[in-house]
Amino acid sequence: MNIQWYPGHMTKAKRMMQEDIKLIDVVIELIDARVPYSSKNPDIDALAANKYRLILLNKTDLADVSATAEWENYYKEKGFFVAKINARSGDGMKNISNVVKEACKEKIERDRKRGIINRPLRAMIVGIPNVGKSTFINSYARKACTKVGNKPGVTKGKQWIRLGKDIELLDTPGILWPKFDDKEVGLRLAFIGSINDEILSITDLAYELIKFLQLNYCQSLVDRYNINEDADFVHILEQIAEKRACIKKGGELDIDKAAAQLLDDFRAGKLGRISLERPAVVKDK
Repeated sequence: MNIQWYPGHMTKAKRMMQEDIKLIDVVIELIDARVPYSSKNPDIDALAANKYRLILLNKTDLADVSATAEWENYYKEKGFFVAKINARSGDGMKNISNVVKEACKEKIERDRKRGIINRPLRAMIVGIPNVGKSTFINSYARKACTKVGNKPGVTKGKQWIRLGKDIELLDTPGILWPKFDDKEVGLRLAFIGSINDEILSITDLAYELIKFLQLNYCQSLVDRYNINEDADFVHILEQIAEKRACIKKGGELDIDKAAAQLLDDFRAGKLGRISLERPAVVKDK
């Protein structure tokens, strides 16, 4: 599958971010711990040049623990400040302000020497669609100050959020980049729901996910659906349809419904903690 998705509002959002970046001290990029390479927008590196950088590995509860540790080291070696969080549960959130201040300590010291004390740090929060930015902000601010949704593209405009006396946060819409040069990137983003499902063949997407799971996490399919792991991907989806009673009128298997069920289960973590990529694979490429 060759997946591309770049709706028009993302061009406008990118222009807006380019205009606002001059106001910013630190750029906080939220990425999905299941796909820390594919969910990191390469355009942000150019946009945030000469700014302090913090990467937040979100949704760590859904990702393979060993893979997440590898990615944390990978990005630290590249010079980023890194923190692991689960914004939905609040895990790892208490330390975020300290990490932001640590990232900006040179600026804080410069301000202190100039007699500027207690000026709030200005942070821009960026990330691709459906990576959990709104949930993160609401958890960070301890109140529902942004609109939260489980579909990509809920946040359409910018908004400032004051986080106590120390930090002001600029929320931005989730943006992708115009073209995925690596088709595997588009596929992984579709798996986690960052691509609009309405433009995809959900059944073909499910087949691709099954192929990946067979190679890397086959036991997760067996444990969840009690299926024969030795079948090919087509027959595995048929088995899932049978086990989950996905049946059309007349008794025919509803493969599309089974495909949607599989993707929903994966995205919700019901197949276990699964990471779709590791640094070694990225380095090989």
